[in-house]
Amino acid sequence: MSDPAPLFDTALARRRLARARGAGYAGFLMARLVEDVEDRLAAVTRSFPLALDLGTPVGDLGHRLRATGRVDRLVRLGPLPGADADLVGDPEALPFGPGAGFDLAVSALALQHVNDLPGVLVQVRRALKPDGLFLGCLLGGATLTELRQAFLQAESETEGGVSPRVAPFAELRDLGGLMQRAGFALPVVDADTIRVRYADPFALMRDLRAMGLTNVLHDRRRTPLRRATLLRAAALYAERFSDPDGRLRATFEVLWLSGWAPHESQQKPLRPGSAKTRLADALGTAEHRLTPDTEEAPDTGGTP
Repeated sequence: MSDPAPLFDTALARRRLARARGAGYAGFLMARLVEDVEDRLAAVTRSFPLALDLGTPVGDLGHRLRATGRVDRLVRLGPLPGADADLVGDPEALPFGPGAGFDLAVSALALQHVNDLPGVLVQVRRALKPDGLFLGCLLGGATLTELRQAFLQAESETEGGVSPRVAPFAELRDLGGLMQRAGFALPVVDADTIRVRYADPFALMRDLRAMGLTNVLHDRRRTPLRRATLLRAAALYAERFSDPDGRLRATFEVLWLSGWAPHESQQKPLRPGSAKTRLADALGTAEHRLTPDTEEAPDTGGTP
């Protein structure tokens, strides 16, 4: 059987990121996520002799981790040369074999455009040493919902059909299962919604271009966007998603996922029936046992 067609054009994604970094990367979203990574790691009371930055578009996260003093050595696998990248590579083909021995792996805004997210998670788990931690974030399904709705309606009205323009990002309900399938212990997933306000939709589109987050779908429309469609989408956006002061909302849903490489020291669920304390004692209530004489008779549907 042939491999499934890729969802994302990863080569195009790298070119778009290179263009964004060359013209001046819009770092407001990354700055927020770097702070959030530091806050989340603050709850982990340990140091990390060897850490991996997995594909984060710019070097800000690595700089912050080094500044904490909790990371002795950080290896940055970047998508492009520069930005303090120690290695240039693809998260879907990590240049580290099983047992690479990382104590920590982090990633921010790098995994929403991979074609094989389950495979990436498996590789990350294998690259961690036992009891190593993975903490990452990627854009979720509610991201740019306003822009998506505006373009869908505009294209339907002006062209009689629609084309994919905003990526189908991951959903929170799926990530927990993916983490378990990848072999992570104690997996945790949660979502954070960040809303940014703009004077007009074109300012949002400029920021997306400056973050390298424009359309990189493999099956994207290859013909230029019609001016009438663009203007209609902008008008719909302003009509439907403006605040009382006239500024427009843009949603970025950030999905967080964390998990540990398995280790014998980690907490494990108890076997069914192995509890040593009765639930009635824990709740401070009396226990009532059913006997054959007191069991309720089955309902047969008849009258009493």
